[in-house]
Amino acid sequence: MTVREQLQQIRRELAPAGVKLVAVSKAQPLATIREAYDAGQRAFGESRPQALRERVAQLPDDVEWHFIGHLQTNKVKLVVGPAHTIHSGDSLPLLRALNDEAGRRQHRQRCLLQVHIAREPTKFGFLPDALRRLSAEGFFTTLPYLQIAGLMGMATFTDDLTQIRSEFRSLRRLFDEMKQQAFSDHSAFSELSMGMSNDYGVAVEEGSTMVRIGTLLFTH
Repeated sequence: MTVREQLQQIRRELAPAGVKLVAVSKAQPLATIREAYDAGQRAFGESRPQALRERVAQLPDDVEWHFIGHLQTNKVKLVVGPAHTIHSGDSLPLLRALNDEAGRRQHRQRCLLQVHIAREPTKFGFLPDALRRLSAEGFFTTLPYLQIAGLMGMATFTDDLTQIRSEFRSLRRLFDEMKQQAFSDHSAFSELSMGMSNDYGVAVEEGSTMVRIGTLLFTH
């Protein structure tokens, strides 16, 4: 199928639940990304800071750019501002660096907290109990230039859908808990970013509001 046909099929699946599709454009040639743009796609995800800056210059201003990769603190200058949403707020030093850079720009940066839910040590993110502790301590009120918009998590890369569902479900419970407690007065805390090409169906069933799909969309 063409990129347009793939987009249409995925959108039909996501539409009933009102889930946003972030097309993972990393490593894709510009012509392929333009094909998706011409088919109506507006939210794209990049995982390298320099690539994000380059894409912003190459594509129209109405593209909504999402930064979805692991971000080093010395690269925040490349991402704060150009990124509509940073999905990978995965450590205290990074959150502080993002807040400082946004403050220097007098810009409120939208950011998700990345949670480690997988049984893989190579994945990044806060442990759930660490987020609970930070919330109880009021840490997130010390980041005035960050708009904490929700949580992001990646499930274990496995064919075991029961395990994947369990991991996504645990993230949804944590999201609900934090929404009711630390972020009860923050309407912006509304996003649950989980689900990729191999598991987005389960993610949507478990409450995802945003999926990141690349391989399924761009591989023919």
